[in-house]
Amino acid sequence: MDQVNYLSTEDDAISLIEGNYEKFAFSRHYHLDYHFGLITNGKQKFQYRGTQYCAGEGEIIIMPPDELHDGHSVLDTGYQVRVFSIIPDWFNTQLDLTSPSDMVSFQSSIVRDPELFAKLAATHQLLGHHCGDICQLAQDCLPLEGFGDLIERYGLIQPKMPHHLGKKTLDSLREYLMAHLDQPIRLKQLADICHLTPTQFQRHFKATTGMTPYAWLSRLRLEQAMKLLKSKVAGTDVALQVGFYDQAHFSKAFKHSFGVRPSDVR
Repeated sequence: MDQVNYLSTEDDAISLIEGNYEKFAFSRHYHLDYHFGLITNGKQKFQYRGTQYCAGEGEIIIMPPDELHDGHSVLDTGYQVRVFSIIPDWFNTQLDLTSPSDMVSFQSSIVRDPELFAKLAATHQLLGHHCGDICQLAQDCLPLEGFGDLIERYGLIQPKMPHHLGKKTLDSLREYLMAHLDQPIRLKQLADICHLTPTQFQRHFKATTGMTPYAWLSRLRLEQAMKLLKSKVAGTDVALQVGFYDQAHFSKAFKHSFGVRPSDVR
């Protein structure tokens, strides 16, 4: 039976997912944050950058921001995963990255490291359930200790390569859309921003992101909706803020993407 819990932590930059997936499958999508998935049981298959991957029990899946991928169970019995969702700026701050264009990348999409897996699994448990067995200072230090080891062993610090769309970048286009999520967006409007014709814009956008502008914007709205719900904004207000004027349509789209209703996020 599918069961998913989305959990907040005391650090707004880090949120958690506890997922038991049997029938639910993720269609092609992207995240605004880094996702680190710990497979605790079963096997998950996913496609990423044209390659099929399969991760099993004890393995860590690493998915950077803005990367298109899907996901589903290999076995009829499903799989269980514990996920850290971490905003990119958290790494910039914790690692004292000197350039805003620098970002953390990883050498592999799947890591098998039993010691590190156990450490991150314990961190997930402590952050998600606010266990009182350790002092507050120790809890505050947990994320950097675990992810510091992950980066030291498997990570790289590299400049982020901008994706250009005409005279704009994908990042600048995202900033514009984030400021206008509650408004109707027209194709010509986006094309004009990038100094392209609508046909050129559609073609360049699909080649850059792997998605149509509409599908990409729809996912952006849902990603922002999840962030607002985690920050305790009421569901009806969230729907309006991200451009859904029908609550039923918003709830249906949200559950299709995340496997839970907006009201289930806490």
